[in-house]
Amino acid sequence: MAGTLYIVATPIGNLEDITLRAIRVLREVDLVAAEDTRRTKVLLAHYDIETALTSYHEHNERAKAQALVAELREGKKVALVCDAGTPTLSDPGYRLVREAIKAGIRVVPVPGPSALTAVLSAGGLPTDRFVFEGFLPAKRRERRERLKQLREETRTLLFYEAPHRLKESLQDLIEVLGDREAVLGREVTKLFEEFIHGRLSEVIAEVQRKEPRGEITLVLRGSEGERPLTDEELASEIRRLKRKGLRVKEIAELLGERFSYSKKEIYRMALQSR
Repeated sequence: MAGTLYIVATPIGNLEDITLRAIRVLREVDLVAAEDTRRTKVLLAHYDIETALTSYHEHNERAKAQALVAELREGKKVALVCDAGTPTLSDPGYRLVREAIKAGIRVVPVPGPSALTAVLSAGGLPTDRFVFEGFLPAKRRERRERLKQLREETRTLLFYEAPHRLKESLQDLIEVLGDREAVLGREVTKLFEEFIHGRLSEVIAEVQRKEPRGEITLVLRGSEGERPLTDEELASEIRRLKRKGLRVKEIAELLGERFSYSKKEIYRMALQSR
């Protein structure tokens, strides 16, 4: 008889944020497949859990998924955990779940913590409809292309971001999507938990003032439709982008797409404002 694959959510920071069911499952399974065995050892030791550990991460996912499915076929019970939060959400595990389902193995979620829902619940932006975009592309051109595709999205937008890319991503967000209402959640549930609320420009100012560290989740208000700018507002926006070092051609492309203006007209205005 085939075993069972449990998808177990673990704390995103505070070790008390774990369900009684998750503790029981981690004790009862034959094997825990962990993204980082060193981090998972800390959690298991905290709750006196002595279940065997094996590594399962993005670099060994293809081969390890097959090996774990073989164990499950033999009747073993396996728990999949990631570094923090709910497995398969911007973390390894998708391939294992797919292979287990194809093999007719029962897959059981053991729900719990997720940075995604934690920041959304406390952010103060609409929660009735939202879209999770995970991590934005690391390369600037690809990142801006992705953001252009989201410009008309009316649902609340959620992103994960690495501290070393945060400033660049925030700059692209404000230039492509405009100065929207935003929330930045940092180190949620940990000792130095912080929420920064305001327009994107205010969030950027705070990040410039204090170097960001730790796990970061960004929440942005969805598109509410851009009203036409007055000539003075458009001229002011041109001056702002020039101060940031953008070339005339870049300004025309950016503002033309964001506000549906003639790029030739914006180019002309940008040249005249020199």
